[in-house]
Amino acid sequence: MKIAMISEHASPLAALGGPDAGGQNVHVASLAARLGAEGHAVQVYTRRDDPDLPERVPLSPGVEVVHVDAGPPEPLPKDDLLEFMGAFGTDLRRRWTGDGASGRPSDPVPDVVHAHFWMSGVAGLQCAPPLGIPLLQTFHALGSVKRRHQGAQDTSPPERVPRERLLCRAVDRIVATCQDEVAELVALGAAPERIDVVPCGVDVDRFRPGLPRRAVRAPGAPLRLLSVGRLVERKGVDTVIEALTMLPGAELVVVGGPRARELYGDPEARRLSTFAARHGVSDRVCLWGSVPQEDVRGLMNLSDVVVCTPWYEPFGIVPLEAAACGRPLVGSAVGGLLDSVVDGHTGLLVPPRDPAALAAALRRLQDDPAFGERLGTAARARAEHLYDWSSVAGRTLDSYEGVLAEHAGRPEAPALAAEAVNDR
Repeated sequence: MKIAMISEHASPLAALGGPDAGGQNVHVASLAARLGAEGHAVQVYTRRDDPDLPERVPLSPGVEVVHVDAGPPEPLPKDDLLEFMGAFGTDLRRRWTGDGASGRPSDPVPDVVHAHFWMSGVAGLQCAPPLGIPLLQTFHALGSVKRRHQGAQDTSPPERVPRERLLCRAVDRIVATCQDEVAELVALGAAPERIDVVPCGVDVDRFRPGLPRRAVRAPGAPLRLLSVGRLVERKGVDTVIEALTMLPGAELVVVGGPRARELYGDPEARRLSTFAARHGVSDRVCLWGSVPQEDVRGLMNLSDVVVCTPWYEPFGIVPLEAAACGRPLVGSAVGGLLDSVVDGHTGLLVPPRDPAALAAALRRLQDDPAFGERLGTAARARAEHLYDWSSVAGRTLDSYEGVLAEHAGRPEAPALAAEAVNDR
């Protein structure tokens, strides 16, 4: 199969930890690599943010990243990219039809187009339906949910939710990442029968139990906690810091954000440092900044518990990485964590933004180390069964093949696609 993925701001080549580099980058890179390894031809189209980037970069066997000229070739916040999606979609259509100076297509016409994030969908509507190519959409996050939780702090453009509503009606299939997202999509106007649930995945060979591994604690001994993720307020790291005040001796390592030497200039890092000082736990909180993925695995294996306490979470890859490493996770009962963590079996779930409930759950693991080890063992087994990338890629291919079957013999381009083009 010839597969085109659009990931307008989240390049598979980007270094993780920046403001707009996180789970989507990992998802797109890993899914594309697995599909390529299974013999499919995958091209991932992402916006050029550096004039020196080559147009095409091989990512893995069968996969290449293609840099599209859409807007200035410089880093821009993803919330500022909507005005360039018209140029993005026009460029893709030119590549597939030959409507350029040479008159020849520069890329093979894909069998399916899979857009990642809402703005990628906006670009996809301008090139896939008019050419009769099935279009699938994975949102990774919904503006309606973001606005609900962040309110005035939401920096999304005002067009986001209306465009998401349009996409819900216009694309051939939505690939949601968790059950919680399905209800949100239906509320936006998506037909339930056009939604497939395919979770994010984890590399169970890279993330695995092993050395280094901290010795099993004695019951009641202080916990070593690990938080991994982008340094943004909604990730709820301050909830973990406040819980430390109820867990004498517990220590927290925070991984994410810019490199360690640049943390002093990061607003969220400064806020968390001030918050820890105000609560008298500065000596038990260590901000590491971004680290390589191999170091994340080592830190997880050295930790007693991985904590993940966002206000909301479209899916969340960190719980899968912790599970693959065989570590228990205590997390917020929100979004994708409701699927990826089985409360009481692979981890513990608590209400978001509730330091007392978090401390109580952590104290349970502190007092019963064997219980934590049982949770971790069960989490590893579940990760191998449900979240290995081979399984995720197979379920994604099922969605592609289902859409192709439905599309056969249906030549008309949906009117909603034209509506999207005219409204850009």
